[in-house]
Amino acid sequence: MEMQREILGLSIAYALLAALLLVVALRASVSSPLKIAAVLVTSAFYCVAFFRIEGLTGWSAPAPLPSQFQLLWARVVEPNPLDRDPGAVHIWVEELDAANLPSGQPRAHRLPYSAALAHKVEAARDEIMKGHPQGGRAADFGAGNGQSAPEGPADVSTLRPSAAPGGDPMTGGPLDLSFLAGEAGNIDFAPLPVPLLPPKDVP
Repeated sequence: MEMQREILGLSIAYALLAALLLVVALRASVSSPLKIAAVLVTSAFYCVAFFRIEGLTGWSAPAPLPSQFQLLWARVVEPNPLDRDPGAVHIWVEELDAANLPSGQPRAHRLPYSAALAHKVEAARDEIMKGHPQGGRAADFGAGNGQSAPEGPADVSTLRPSAAPGGDPMTGGPLDLSFLAGEAGNIDFAPLPVPLLPPKDVP
């Protein structure tokens, strides 16, 4: 639904630009053939842009991961030097709220390949295949400057049940551009936490 709203918003924006061009063309002191050509080119570009944007749906996005999520599935694409393909890690996740309940809106994310991240993701995927749902957290264990994190990382089990300390200390941090763009390998997987349901009223 969110993607459909974005496509609709972009379509309206292109239509408004075309209308603005039409107004400018009507008031500009240029030849009529040039005005007609400008309007036709803009209209054609609007149609092409609409269908091209619609074709982006379903692709993994290099967007930041939710702070806490359920891992639905993953695929690791190994680097291929012959094709100059750096590789990637594609994961399908569903954001969890404060009560560990899924949002109901799965999203596909693309992360840059690293051996450590690929190992984590494949291990979590294997657990899913065994019937053990996996949760994840975009952890911040780095110093944000490419240096190792200080000794004694925070106990993530206090932030998410059943979680264990981990994560790659190579990058990360709230001001790390690669972390904000979903490019950091600071992801921690653990068994999916139990939903925190409100207590039942005692009669």
